[in-house]
Amino acid sequence: MGKTTLTIGGVDIPLGGTARIKLPMVKLYTDTNMSMPVFVKRGKRSGPTLFLSAAIHGDELNGIEIISRIIQSKYLENLKGTLIAVPIVNGYGVLNQSRYLPDRRDLNRSFPGSKRGSLAGRVADRFLSEIVSKADYGIDLHTGSLHRTNLPQVRANLDDPETLAIAKAFGVPVLMNSNLRDGSLRECANDVGAKVILYEAGEALRFDELSIRAGVKGIVGVMRHLSMLPKSRSKKSLSEPRIARSSSWIRATDSGFTTHIKELGDLVETGDVLAEIKDPYGDILDKVLCKNGGIIIGKQNIPLVQEGDAMYHVAHFSSPDEVAGHVESMQDELMDSDASLNLIDYKSS
Repeated sequence: MGKTTLTIGGVDIPLGGTARIKLPMVKLYTDTNMSMPVFVKRGKRSGPTLFLSAAIHGDELNGIEIISRIIQSKYLENLKGTLIAVPIVNGYGVLNQSRYLPDRRDLNRSFPGSKRGSLAGRVADRFLSEIVSKADYGIDLHTGSLHRTNLPQVRANLDDPETLAIAKAFGVPVLMNSNLRDGSLRECANDVGAKVILYEAGEALRFDELSIRAGVKGIVGVMRHLSMLPKSRSKKSLSEPRIARSSSWIRATDSGFTTHIKELGDLVETGDVLAEIKDPYGDILDKVLCKNGGIIIGKQNIPLVQEGDAMYHVAHFSSPDEVAGHVESMQDELMDSDASLNLIDYKSS
């Protein structure tokens, strides 16, 4: 924390400095050079180092827009410490509109990687050594997978007090306790001493404005919590987020065409009808029922289902009705046209 000079990709960035770095990656077989875009902003005063990362999965685009809005905001004019923002980690996947790298590996299961390993392993190694290992904290931005939408939520190791405090500062209603997975960025970041939370919101290959605004606001909240930005002047206190220790997927009981009855963020109870599955004539083949009550935090969007497809992701809480109220308040606040004007101030062009 508070190093006088930070070096990334051979570029030295002193306190008070700003840099845009193209971190070289493995070439494509067409002899096309690939690079990872890295934005570094350092305050004149020393403080924590926070990294932001997006598009580890190349089809998850919301985070790219979230990071670009942070970079263009006036907030960074009062920065204390260092922000390292990587809007596109997996450029190969973004080019192909694909979750994976060209070697068909999932980058978020390829850490810590190796300089002499697979393509995914080499990208993971470079990102870990050049970015993550130089940070104290991190926020990794994700969306739901293809044809699935996630409610804005934070996933983290909430048994760690410092990580829990960061997750709460992000300010979304739903926190999911998530154990560290082998080969994941969060696991390897923890090994090198960086506390990382994961933000999930929206759908692959789409920009979702609610998810983007919640992400921007959440990052600013974390930076204020870490004293990287001045505290908010607003006297309005954050609603206490609720922690889910368990969740379950509800699967299609037949194959056909879906009519959704319950939507993302809805409070559901055991026995509620979530959707109807119909045949091409419109006759109901079956009804999809809620098995355990909670809040819908993930939902399939495509109206076609095969028997066994995961349709709804339900998180379980001790007080689900309170969470549902927080979700509704968040949606109203972030999408209100007047409030949105005050969400973030941009630098004049």
